[in-house]
Amino acid sequence: MPHLKRPAIRLTLTALLLAGVAVLASPGTADAQVTAYKQAVAEASYGEDGVAAFYRKNGYQPVWTGEGAEFTARRIALIEALSMADVHGLPAGRYDINGLKAQMAAARTTRDMGLVEVALSREFARFARDLQTGLLTPSQIDDGMVRVVERRGAEAYLSELQAAEPGRYMRMLAPNTSQYRALLKLKLDLEQALATGGWGPTVAGGKLAPGDGGPRVVALRNRLIAMGFMDRSAVASYDGTLQKAVQAFQLAHGLEADGVAGDGTLDEINKSVADRLKSVIVALERERWLPRDRGERHILVNQTDFTAKIVDHGRVTFETRSVIGKNVSDRRSPEFSDEMEHMVINPSWYVPRSIITKEYLPKLRANPNAVRHLEITDSRGRQVNRGAVDFSQFSSRSFPFAMRQPPGKSNALGLVKFMFPNKYNIYLHDTPQKDLFAREVRAYSHGCIRLAQPFEFAYALLALQEADPKSFFHNVLNTGRETKVDLERHVPVHIIYRTAVVDDRGQAGYRRDVYGRDAKIWEALSRAGVVLTAVQG
Repeated sequence: MPHLKRPAIRLTLTALLLAGVAVLASPGTADAQVTAYKQAVAEASYGEDGVAAFYRKNGYQPVWTGEGAEFTARRIALIEALSMADVHGLPAGRYDINGLKAQMAAARTTRDMGLVEVALSREFARFARDLQTGLLTPSQIDDGMVRVVERRGAEAYLSELQAAEPGRYMRMLAPNTSQYRALLKLKLDLEQALATGGWGPTVAGGKLAPGDGGPRVVALRNRLIAMGFMDRSAVASYDGTLQKAVQAFQLAHGLEADGVAGDGTLDEINKSVADRLKSVIVALERERWLPRDRGERHILVNQTDFTAKIVDHGRVTFETRSVIGKNVSDRRSPEFSDEMEHMVINPSWYVPRSIITKEYLPKLRANPNAVRHLEITDSRGRQVNRGAVDFSQFSSRSFPFAMRQPPGKSNALGLVKFMFPNKYNIYLHDTPQKDLFAREVRAYSHGCIRLAQPFEFAYALLALQEADPKSFFHNVLNTGRETKVDLERHVPVHIIYRTAVVDDRGQAGYRRDVYGRDAKIWEALSRAGVVLTAVQG
């Protein structure tokens, strides 16, 4: 993790946290004290399944309130970790640090110590889960965020803590990924920029291009300097240096890198530090939702970036442009993880029921010879004679047929599709609509992910199992027959949605919130108590 500054608290904590730990050894019958302590722990943890289960299994022995250095170390590590919650974009007010301190300081009896014990465990378990796998539940925010988060219970966290060095364990709860660490550093940089007034005045509207001059060019120059895209300069004209800076900004933000500051580019340049900071905090939460084991080789599709990548051992080894679902209610691409199992070369397109009834049935009612490129088949897969069917008698519910487009260059799936069977019927595939990949915003599909370079994507996947993957692929392709090719090693697929990213060179970049999902996440985080913080450098 990057070095992040926060006020020192250890000196004030140590005396406080050491206070009262000898209560269990105070006058009275030892057995009676132990019984009272265990009873207090059992009562306090009742109804908290994970916490209660842990204490039942360990015989109601203390984790935090025992006597000795290991217990002191755990208490100090927990309070210090809770005090850093806002560094991770978590709501500081969610964890009652002051309440815990007061409860520890006020403990006078064996029963009090049992109550303190459970209070610390509850707060620890909540914080551990929030930091490791996120504060929010994705599907409760947006119905397209169908990702299932691998949440763990209090029992697991408490058991692990007992066997670990507490300070190190608290630090290891956050995702141990280069992206998460880079986002933490970016968050701190933005908080420092917020504390010093941001990136200066915005640039007034209207395109700016090489050769222009005047106050608006000066404002553009100053803003790019403040954001780190060019060195300090007193030049007031749109010269080659400024053009290169604009291009660098465009590349970092997924824009067409033409070096012209048009309306779209200026909209992004004028985004405030606060807006970018919100994106980073949302990205931290999203990073916590992903599986901790992404796979040594995995496929990463970032919807907002319109890209699909193959990542090997943390390094991008292949990247291509993609098209995602159109921004309408039934077409937006969902977010989830799965495993790619096979590819189909020369695929047929089996038209989804929703497309048949919404798009094609009305056309067939008007003209039975409509959409002739599609075969209509019955429940046994036999082709139906269109002329013998009165399509006007069918509703969207009663339509009894399926529709299929045979393999071929004009097939809606192109010449290859990549399968990771899932209940959402989402996969990656080729497309005959190559012109879409030249556009800056590429949200046009029915939900599946279309690839600009599907053949090269296939070669990269087959390289692990074929001596000559390109020849193998084309030998199958040239048969014209629909052919399933299994991947000997399944490849995890992560379809994500990230508007704040940091590349391998440490360059921060931002993307448009295509579906408005990040705005919803920020609203939910804000309701939970997350706030923007300005931090002095």
